[in-house]
Amino acid sequence: MKIDLNCDLGESFGRYTLGDDAAIMPYITSANIACGFHAGDASVMQATVRLAKRHGVAVGAHPGWPDLQGFGRREMSVSAEEAEALVLYQIGALAAFARAEGVDLRHVKPHGALYNQAVKDRLLAQAIARAVRRFDRELVLVGLAGSALVEAGLGLGLRVANEGFPDRAYNPDGTLMSRSRPGALIESPEQVASHAVRLATEGIRFGENQVRVETLCLHGDNPSASSNAKKLREALEQNGIEVSAL
Repeated sequence: MKIDLNCDLGESFGRYTLGDDAAIMPYITSANIACGFHAGDASVMQATVRLAKRHGVAVGAHPGWPDLQGFGRREMSVSAEEAEALVLYQIGALAAFARAEGVDLRHVKPHGALYNQAVKDRLLAQAIARAVRRFDRELVLVGLAGSALVEAGLGLGLRVANEGFPDRAYNPDGTLMSRSRPGALIESPEQVASHAVRLATEGIRFGENQVRVETLCLHGDNPSASSNAKKLREALEQNGIEVSAL
């Protein structure tokens, strides 16, 4: 059994640093790099791509809503055409740095509210998928396991990856529990590692379907992110699960 281990990175601004990307990078196989709308800037994108290259980690674009103040976690409502353009713009920005460093762009994973809205909003999900296809049909579209975003990608002939979250709690319907609720964030490295193994081996119950998880996400802004990443990878490998990029 194989599974990808990804992390949302590059979510800093110039000298302001959020999380410890350098400590996390050795343990993951894919990096979702912020594209400047919800976090990140030109210098941070460049530095994060270079860091991923140094560790042999696959590079992906992590587009979000244009919401620096809210870190991309506030919902927005725009036309499908505008949403498509916003995502395409951000993929292009990150791809420029990847190309300059001789790195292939491997995947696209929306961030925050954009990601969560696309779980059930089919028009938004289709707009995101169209942006990915317009840029490069070979890119992998990453979305919550079983979600409308994954379905939209499949419908357009894209490669997709169903994602699970070891450091987040789930609602009974398979969606992520709101961060505002107690217990939504799992911070104990041991619990995160145990949850990761369960997600990798059992998948997710989303609605009426049991969905296999192909990539696991750790949040780089979690206070225990580097410890979680280390213990999680060790737990997966100890259970015979190979960790490899999409």
